[in-house]
Amino acid sequence: MLVLKALSRGALHGYDIARWIQQTSEDALQVEEGSLYPALYRMERRGWIQSRWGVSQNNRRARYYDLTQTGRKQLEAESANWARLTTAIGKIMQTA
Repeated sequence: MLVLKALSRGALHGYDIARWIQQTSEDALQVEEGSLYPALYRMERRGWIQSRWGVSQNNRRARYYDLTQTGRKQLEAESANWARLTTAIGKIMQTA
């Protein structure tokens, strides 16, 4: 869900996805390359994202990822599920 959210802002390469998640979470979350790239591959196979080769800011060749319409729908579904889950947990935690 976090990768899809990062890509909802525009095309990014893997390093920038991980950096955005880390910075936005104020260093509470870190995405390791060993889990990020297999996840990106799975999302691409599912049609949630698409990739293309480009040149990064430091003039290196990098694979950029874009969110597809299917990916946007998946992000909406996962965000709604997350909202339901956090509401339910909040109710449980507020009980005496």
